[in-house]
Amino acid sequence: MSAKDFLQKLSEATGISGYEHSVRELMVEAFRPYTDEISVTPAGNVIAIKRGTRDPKSKTPAPKVLIEGHMDEIGLMVTDIERGLLRFTQVGGFDVRVLLAQEVIVHGKQPLRGIIGSRPPHVLTDAEREKVIPMPDLFVDVGVPEDKVRDLVSIGDPITLARQMISLKGNLVAGKAFDDRCALVSVVEALKHLATLKHSWDVYAVANVQEEVGLYGAMTSTFKINPDVAIALDVSHADQPNSTEVNAVPLGDGMGLAMGPNIHPLVHKKLIEVANANEIPFKVTAYAGATGTNAWAMQVVQAGIPTGLIDIPLRYMHTSVETLNLNDLERIGRLMALFCAALDEKFFKELRGDQIESEKENPKKGREGGRRRKKAKR
Repeated sequence: MSAKDFLQKLSEATGISGYEHSVRELMVEAFRPYTDEISVTPAGNVIAIKRGTRDPKSKTPAPKVLIEGHMDEIGLMVTDIERGLLRFTQVGGFDVRVLLAQEVIVHGKQPLRGIIGSRPPHVLTDAEREKVIPMPDLFVDVGVPEDKVRDLVSIGDPITLARQMISLKGNLVAGKAFDDRCALVSVVEALKHLATLKHSWDVYAVANVQEEVGLYGAMTSTFKINPDVAIALDVSHADQPNSTEVNAVPLGDGMGLAMGPNIHPLVHKKLIEVANANEIPFKVTAYAGATGTNAWAMQVVQAGIPTGLIDIPLRYMHTSVETLNLNDLERIGRLMALFCAALDEKFFKELRGDQIESEKENPKKGREGGRRRKKAKR
């Protein structure tokens, strides 16, 4: 399946935070041809493992690298039924300005198509017309009588936007839930490339749940795996008119390679080395603190995980018309595969501060250190 077709499948699937089961099924099937083992955690994360090629005489387990994206989307939830109309709240961070007049699907006992409405502008005061209509004043109309609504819909039922992905010029596409299902497309693209490469580290491809409500899926899956390196893939703001976003990356020009306190400098350096060696375009993006991604949670799991972050340029984030360039997804997949294949024992030791280079330069010092250790043992 092409990257475009897979993105469309993921985008048009439904799965707000905590309700990702339909997307999870798609990810299990997508991972299956390229990995050696697949499991689902109690929280609902999908973990797929592609084993590295190791010396059969080696007594130490292979190092582990984790690459991930999250499969949940922002959405809505029923809070009340009033005269057959559904009041709702948000799950994740919607911009309320984009909700009025959207088509939605209410996931009750059966899927119900609906629209988001409000009082018409004709009956609003002049002051009300000048303001954004607050969420408590919006409602979903599914077009059936109140008794039928109460039979089919319950408080707490999820609501998703009804939107099909469309193609634009220049290899751009627009749709819902690209945040962050486009990252999962890049993860699968990486696994496809890895099938043609030799790698010594075990690669863990992960589709996480519940990023939009608190990074919870990444916390639990990363704790379970305890990788030696972790790379989060998530969307960031693409360059566009009237934007002052300092980290904006132009669509079609690759990706952002994040740097800052959330990012391990050696992991960042390695990503840049691999990108430059393979002529993959990128821009360095700078985060002075939290990145707002799963990288923030992954970094502090267990004793701490050397973590990197790849920014996927995206326009109109957290709307139903998120827009990206498919070339970027394919480039990111290629970079991730080459990065995983480039991880070796030397890099593994550098991450842990082993002074292997100094011992090479001064073998006598290394031998003396060895003698001292043997004496101590006796």
